[in-house]
Order: sequence, then structure tokens, then C-alpha cells
Amino acid sequence: MTLRDSRVAVVGAGCRLPGGVDDPDALWRALRDGVDATGPMPSSRWDLDALYDPDRDRPDRSYVRTGAFLADVAGFDAGLFRIAPPTAAAMDPQQRLLLEVTRAALEHANIPPDSLRHTDTGVYIGLGTEDYSLLAADHRRTAPLDAHSLLGVNRAMAAGRVAHLLGTRGPALQVDTTCSSSLVAVHLALRDLRSGDCDLAVVGGAHLLLTPWSVLARCRTNALSPTGACRAFDAGADGFALGEGAVALVLKRLSDAERDGDPVLGVLRGSAVNHDGPSAGLTTPSQSAQEAVLAKALADAGLRPDDVSYVEAHGTGTALGDPIEVRALAAVLGRERTAPLRVGSVKTNFGHLEAAAGALSLLKVLLALDRGQVPPSLHLTEPNPHIPWDDVPVAVDTALRDWPRGPRPRVAGVSAFGMSGTNCHVLVEEAPPPAPRATPAGPGVFPLSARSAEALRELAARHVDALGDTSAPVADLCASAARGRSAARVRTAVVAADVAGLRAAM
Repeated sequence: MTLRDSRVAVVGAGCRLPGGVDDPDALWRALRDGVDATGPMPSSRWDLDALYDPDRDRPDRSYVRTGAFLADVAGFDAGLFRIAPPTAAAMDPQQRLLLEVTRAALEHANIPPDSLRHTDTGVYIGLGTEDYSLLAADHRRTAPLDAHSLLGVNRAMAAGRVAHLLGTRGPALQVDTTCSSSLVAVHLALRDLRSGDCDLAVVGGAHLLLTPWSVLARCRTNALSPTGACRAFDAGADGFALGEGAVALVLKRLSDAERDGDPVLGVLRGSAVNHDGPSAGLTTPSQSAQEAVLAKALADAGLRPDDVSYVEAHGTGTALGDPIEVRALAAVLGRERTAPLRVGSVKTNFGHLEAAAGALSLLKVLLALDRGQVPPSLHLTEPNPHIPWDDVPVAVDTALRDWPRGPRPRVAGVSAFGMSGTNCHVLVEEAPPPAPRATPAGPGVFPLSARSAEALRELAARHVDALGDTSAPVADLCASAARGRSAARVRTAVVAADVAGLRAAM
């Protein structure tokens, strides 16, 4: 296999995150502007006043009352996915979210979902929590079991549900390594694309906290921040912040993406997975294991330490984990550097998405490479004194920083370390410059379609927001809209000569 054949392109992305961040453009704006999406726990989930007590030693109470939560986890357009209402009602909302972000990621990649039927497309899903099964079990005390009960809450069904919806014939795997699940899923997809086991891959993760038990159990680990803020690498780091959301990515061999003229967000150069082994405790991070997974990923990518200029760290904001991570980064990537290794953590924006955290970290890096800027890491006011900052060539980005193309391709690393002891690191390179081509003159036709008039208006509104941040030629935008979305019942089209005209017409 040639070096070019071993590279895998990310050609599409979808997300659902707190604060109304429902697409990559909205995510970029939130990251760029330094948005902290944490807030009070939703009152619709449980009685927070009855659950809360600042005393960390109360086993039946939560000392945390904030996090980054999705506003709506119940809404779902079952008809759009050809799912009967009783089946949809029995489905874990995490399964529903994964269907939604998968469809969005494919549209972002200009791939109509119906075009993947009977193809060797793989599906790799990181999923951990089983809260909906607890809710379902409580409900079944007063309602009978039916044919949908088991399928709706079985975690392994998440990947199968996506593969069945798309009609694909490739691998369909659910991955659970706790906090590294979705990045390990990326590693598995990269491996299968290289080997030829699949020709396209949908990789994703989802994480929801639907019961008080999940919050109480996490409080018992004493790993949560009592203030609900992630202060990665700060002297005041006191634990991770709760987070929710879902992310999906579409992966394809770079040679195939270039052949097909696909948009490329970034290129996966290499990855590695290992385990902490005989560490001080099952959940205690191991510096030697982190160093090993970083070195193994470098070797897989065929890169040198100084090729990597930025790392999206695991960065949970814990007193023990942050210093260990920085020391490991310095030991492996700090050699032969002429400039500090820059690091950051998206968990300071959206909390810890656990099984979906790695996919969100990767999406942040892809957007930073695509936009030529590194977003700030939040809540760092005084550097952690347990990190020898004067002795390690590592610096945290606390303000928006330009990251332009240079003589060498920009490369970033992404880390995810599971509470299970499973560690993963992925190396990402900027997309190659697009091949020059002629842009058609004259106005373009931008098609819009949805299942109802209301849905069409909502789609148009989302396009208006997204188009406000683009510099793409109108011909490319129109071509993407025509290729990437399956036609629905209610349709219209907008004709315009430029982006401003498109936005005005919508």
C-alpha cells in the first residue's frame, strides 16, 4: 500500500450539541467565540432541588447542579427515517440522535443516504450509557413488554440501526471503551478502510444522561467539578463537567475522495490504541501508556514529533490527569521542537461527552485546520502548578490563534483516554489544496426539499445561518445542495448569482 493509499479523508460531519449547536458551522462559531455551553441541569429530567446537596459525602445526593445538556432529547421525526411510531418510542434517544447526525454528516459530504444501499460501507459507533433501559424497565412495571422493548435499549443495536437505515453491507460495530469509545471507533474505521474491508465509513458517538442514577454514580467517583466547569490545565482544576451530545463523521480513502471530487475537511494520517496495563488502579491514568500510544501513532503515520504543532488533549480538568497528560506529550512530542506544542480541550466548552468525546475532539481539530484558526481553551487563569511549564515545551491556547498553511502540511493530534484504561491517539493532517477548476459563470440553482412546508422553512433558515460564514463559490454550494440531499415531497429552488442573493432569497 502506498502512503497516499494509507491516508483517509474526512469528507463530512454532523453534530447535535448543547446551546443549539446542530451543525459544524454552528460548532465552529461557538468554538471561535469561546462559548461555554454549560448551564443548569434541565428541570424536565428530574427534581434538581431534591437531588442536590453540596455535601460530597451524601451517597444519595448530587453535589453538582450544572452541565452541558441538550434541550430536547425527545423530539424525533420518525417518518423521515421510515420508522414506525411504536418503534421510535421504544428506541433509546441516543439511537435517534445517531440517525439524525449520520444523515446530516452524509448530506454535509454530498452523499445521498439512499445511494449507499448494498455498498461496503462500515458503521462504527461509540456508545456507553444505558439510561434509557433503566427508564424503560421502570415503565414496564405498568406496561407490557412488546417486540420493540429489547431492540430499543440494546446498545449494540445503535450501529445496526444506522446500517439498516442506510442498507449497507459493511461492518457495523458498537464500541465501548468508556471515554475513548468514539475515537477508538475512528481507529477501527481507519484500519478497515486501509485494508479494504469497507470503502466508506460512518463513525460516530452519542452520550446522554437521562436518569439521576447516572449523575449520582459519577458523583461517587469524586471526579466531577462541583462548579460544573472544566478547568483543564488550570490550578483550580477540580474535575470534569457533565456533557451531552452526538457527533458523526464520514470517512473515505483519500485517493477515492480525490477521484470523486469530494470535499475534504482533513486527512487521517495514523492512529494507535493501547491499554494502561498494570497502573496504580483501573481508572488511574498511566503516563508510560500514554507515551507509548503517542509514539505508536507517530510511527503509524510516518511522522516526526516536530511535525505535530497542536494536540487536542483529553483535557478533562482533573488534578491527577492533566499533569500526567502534559508530561506524556512533552516526553514524546516535545523532542526536536523549535516552537512550543500547542494544546487545548473542547471539554472546556461542552463538558465531557464520554463515549462521544473523542469524535467531538476530532471534529474540533478538523474545523480548526479547515478554518485556519485554533479556538481558545477556556477557564485557564492560573497554570496548574503540578505541571513543570518552564521545563516542558507545551503551551495552552487561551485565545483565538491564526493557524495558516505553511511550507509543511499542518498536523494535529487528538487524544482520548478511557476510564477503562483504553487509550487512543489519532493524527490529522490538513486537507490537500483542491485541484484548480473552472467555476461556471452566471447564477446557480439551489434546490431545497423537505417532508413538510414547516420543515422546508426550518431547512431554509439553517442554510441562511450556515451561508453567513462561507466563502465558497455559489456554483459549488448549488452543486452540493443538488448532490447531497435526497429529494423529499415538498420542494422549491432558489436562483442567485452570489451568496448574498441566496441568503436573501431564502
